[in-house]
Amino acid sequence: MRRMAEKKKAVEMWRGLEKRAADLTELLTLAEEDTSLLGEIEAEIDKLSTQLDDLEFQMAFSGEFDNRNGILAIHAGAGGTESQDWAAMLMRMYLRWAERRGYKTEALDVSPGEEAGVKSVVIGISGDYASGYLKSEHGVHRLVRLSPFDADHGRHTSFALVEVMPEAAGDVDIRIEPDDLKIDVYRSSAPGGQHMQKTSSAVRITHIPTGIIVTCQTERSQHQNKETAMRILKARILEKRLELQAEERAKLKGKRITAGWGNQIRSYVLHPYKMVKDHRTDYQSGNPEAVLDGELDEFINAYLRSGLGREQW
Repeated sequence: MRRMAEKKKAVEMWRGLEKRAADLTELLTLAEEDTSLLGEIEAEIDKLSTQLDDLEFQMAFSGEFDNRNGILAIHAGAGGTESQDWAAMLMRMYLRWAERRGYKTEALDVSPGEEAGVKSVVIGISGDYASGYLKSEHGVHRLVRLSPFDADHGRHTSFALVEVMPEAAGDVDIRIEPDDLKIDVYRSSAPGGQHMQKTSSAVRITHIPTGIIVTCQTERSQHQNKETAMRILKARILEKRLELQAEERAKLKGKRITAGWGNQIRSYVLHPYKMVKDHRTDYQSGNPEAVLDGELDEFINAYLRSGLGREQW
């Protein structure tokens, strides 16, 4: 009944727009004799056009899990300190973006780099349609710049993988049997004082049926880390389920899905010129500093309006 009510509301909304468009057509006919109506008609066309644009954008959030909170993971690629620093730059970019939107963020797990940056980080981002917006960021991100870690200041290319998962809330049927889990504890390497270094508070959970491994070492207690790790594990199991469903749909449609490091979704170039380009939509910006400071909305909107993520979840 709830789904039927939602569909009925949607149909009534579109029928209402159809009637307004028909009324405008009649007004245009009358305007041939009374030109004073033209101002009213133009204003109504502008309103109708704006509403249609908004509705078209909302259709990008038609996925089952688009309205959920999101879990974002960033992994540094090959290249040591360069890539780890790039992963940290991406982490800051997404934290700044979330702050601009009024979203709440939470560091769920952080693995710091040896010299700078991070090897990997998992962040929870909470807010309306956080998952739907962030799905545009899933993929490999490429940075080209003059290295701050190279004495010769040579040009370097770094890669980082960004993963986005909808949070598996209580209404999602994710059943995890205790016998399917292997749980290891170890000493945390994250910052947090002597307490975290002396006690085995960090947790690593392996889900044996899928081979998924998650870790958490950001909290002071082993119990808190285990709870957070289970939260991440449920999201990864949900992501795995959705990937399998997408692959089945792709087989039926004759498309081939490739997942890997081969094709970056976006390039951030700081030298020899300045540009950020999304390779899926061709949208680009000549101000990479602003983008890396969290001004991502235009890239996200271009992706969502393209319809590329409509069947992602």
